[in-house]
Amino acid sequence: MIAKPETRYELLIVDDDSRFRETLRLVFEPHFELVEAECGEEAIEIVQQHPVSLILLDMHMAVLTGLETLRIVRSIFARLPCILITADATDELRRDAAEAQAFSVLRKPVARRELIGTVATAFEQVYADAQVSGRLRGVS
Repeated sequence: MIAKPETRYELLIVDDDSRFRETLRLVFEPHFELVEAECGEEAIEIVQQHPVSLILLDMHMAVLTGLETLRIVRSIFARLPCILITADATDELRRDAAEAQAFSVLRKPVARRELIGTVATAFEQVYADAQVSGRLRGVS
């Protein structure tokens, strides 16, 4: 039996709070190649320059909000899963995010298990990759 080579996915973390980016980096570093951006404009540049597998987006940033960034990114790459993370997860934001085809909206502070579970589900649904999903679920 020939072993299937492991796909290495790239995760983009977008948040203007460097401490929160660091927290996310510690959670996901063992499992993904990580790229970070501190604003929506930088995130858009990154996705235009090289492949990204999933984006974790803060909602409240200086120029472009996470939702505005998500809309632009999804217009470029329609299948790219984007997860919004915000302290203000209102019903209105959830509706707007669903309309913009966000994969999910998570409320800050987000529990590690919920965050990892949501990312794992995204990889299962979008990339049909149960291997990476299983690895993630094993650490939650």
